[in-house]
Amino acid sequence: MSVIALHSEEYMLAALAKGERVATEEIYNRHADTICRWVKKNGGDSTDADDIYQEAMVVLFEKAQNEDFRLTCKIGTYLFAVSKHLWYKKLQQRQNQPSELSGDSDEWHDKGYEDDVNTHHEREAHYEQMDAALDQLGEPCSSLLKAFYHRDRSMTEIAAEFGYTNPENAKTQKYKCLTRLRKIFYGVQAK
Repeated sequence: MSVIALHSEEYMLAALAKGERVATEEIYNRHADTICRWVKKNGGDSTDADDIYQEAMVVLFEKAQNEDFRLTCKIGTYLFAVSKHLWYKKLQQRQNQPSELSGDSDEWHDKGYEDDVNTHHEREAHYEQMDAALDQLGEPCSSLLKAFYHRDRSMTEIAAEFGYTNPENAKTQKYKCLTRLRKIFYGVQAK
């Protein structure tokens, strides 16, 4: 992602958080077609697509208002991921209520939706475990790894920010932090 695009995305997200109508409309219009088309392609109708996208926009709006929220991908990518999650959740609810499905319920199983939902839940659990491990890691390792992986800081920037004498020392510290994080993470996963 270019620096200009990043600033544009950050600006749009901040404007959305403030409730600026122009930003809301811009984000909505920029991504609506792609997401609605995907929902329709994956078994939804126009109403489903509109509902899912509206819900995803609400999620983004609520997240944007949280000062701790840091978007680590493009807005469209985030909206797509949320929409996909919401759609799979809706499909899973429909599976549990076969009378609402049109056609044979085995048709839904054949499309692999259940596998996708399970994979998504596993990934979410994995990310939650990683967050827990980062919380246990402590400082300065937690902040250093977040600076490198979440905020895309270079080793030179990290060395200056954390007071290391040079980027090589920062890189060594990052390696030590990663080693500790792996030990904590695999300890958390085993529980």
